[in-house]
Amino acid sequence: MTGESVRRYGPGAVLLLVGAALAIWAAVGGGGKARAGDDRPVNRGATRPGDISAHNSPTIVRNPRDAGDLVVTSRIDSPDFSCSVHVSTDGGAHWRRTVVPVPENAGRKCYAPDAAFSPDGTLHVSYATLKGVSNAPSALWVASSRDDGRTLSAPSRVSGPLGFQARIAADPGRPGRLFVTWLQARALGNLKFTAPGNPIVVARSDDGGATWTDPAGVNDPRRGRVLAPAPAVGPRGELYVLYLDVGGDRLDYEGAHEGSGGPPYAGRFSLVLGRSRDGGRTWDESVVDDDVVPVERFIPFLPPFPSLAVDRRTGRIYAGFHDGRAGTADVWVWSLAPGDRGWSGPVRVNDTARHDRTSQYMPALAVAPGGRLDVVYYDRRDDANENVLNEVSLQSSSDHGRSFGGRVTLSSRSFDSRIGFGSERGLPNLGSRLGLVSGKDEAVAVWSDTRSGTEASNKQDLVAATVEPARSGASADVGRLGIAVVAGGIAALLLARLRT
Repeated sequence: MTGESVRRYGPGAVLLLVGAALAIWAAVGGGGKARAGDDRPVNRGATRPGDISAHNSPTIVRNPRDAGDLVVTSRIDSPDFSCSVHVSTDGGAHWRRTVVPVPENAGRKCYAPDAAFSPDGTLHVSYATLKGVSNAPSALWVASSRDDGRTLSAPSRVSGPLGFQARIAADPGRPGRLFVTWLQARALGNLKFTAPGNPIVVARSDDGGATWTDPAGVNDPRRGRVLAPAPAVGPRGELYVLYLDVGGDRLDYEGAHEGSGGPPYAGRFSLVLGRSRDGGRTWDESVVDDDVVPVERFIPFLPPFPSLAVDRRTGRIYAGFHDGRAGTADVWVWSLAPGDRGWSGPVRVNDTARHDRTSQYMPALAVAPGGRLDVVYYDRRDDANENVLNEVSLQSSSDHGRSFGGRVTLSSRSFDSRIGFGSERGLPNLGSRLGLVSGKDEAVAVWSDTRSGTEASNKQDLVAATVEPARSGASADVGRLGIAVVAGGIAALLLARLRT
């Protein structure tokens, strides 16, 4: 706009210029993007048609001593149960697979791995070994690496048989302190627990995994059907474990659906946080939400995990999970500020129209060093007709989870959610979680992708992407202000024209 135009139309022209500038600044400063073409396979078999392994349930961790060192673990469900550990020393540009040691007489293979870095840069990998024709867990183990994951030590034994859903957490303030949580089963059926009463437990190591304490119970024993424990360590060394209490859900927990798809359990779940201030010996609990609406059937050995993240600067706790309270699956986040007695939220993360009949689910949460909260999840918003094809989206909050910036798409193409272990029974499994690690200006996410698979092969691959998150809060407010100012400018210009 020229100076003559400003003089002619007066304040309206000025408002238009200022508003446009504000809107553009908000769009540029508050927007986020995935780097073009940066979603790339992690496992080498992703480029091999003959490799039909079903990689899923990834964890991604970053070496606190070297931001370029990344490690991804995954569960492999078919054609045979197994696991993988992949290492990158260049920020995810290239990956190599690391051999996971299996002790003699422990079983044939590893399964369901997880990973954590200690503050001294030591990598620790937890996993189960499977044994017998039923592939039941024979023991839980932890192996360590001091060379950025290139090699793993002989493992130490954490527990004995029937340990499911193991996760590992390292205390960032104590180099030798590790925690492993798991569900300790007592009796099994075919892809089901035969009765309630299988507790969540925790073991601690104070010598970097060489020795472990006896397991201690986490959940209240009156909670008979608990699943999917997710641990994290707070700024003062307190241990948190987030888990699901599925209440009276015999349909999933005790396998009344016989491994077949169909409507989800009609009751409600509870999302519960356990907290220990004494290294896992004693516990108190906080109910995050006791009105969680189930969105799918699942196999109780392989449930979807809620996600837990702690801001180590402030001690604020975030919990994330999917829920059907709005009609279809949406991603929700709850938060608990230090000193607060009750949880805030839930806040709906996905910026889709309500009741749009598409699913957003299985969130993973991570807190960046500056306090930004990132959430990555599976997203079917672009398949409104079928609600089948997934993409992977990330949204971020810079105001402690009260609001979230716009969606950033990480996956370069959509992929079919019907591909995975159990697809022949209408109960395909994309895994129990996604992986996410957040830095000051970027985040790295990893997910299970089926673009190279079919319902016959059930092939799933690990795909990772680096993203620059979109901001929420201040930049969104500036964007709204810019739009309002533009509108005022246009109105003033029209009025000026009418007067001439």
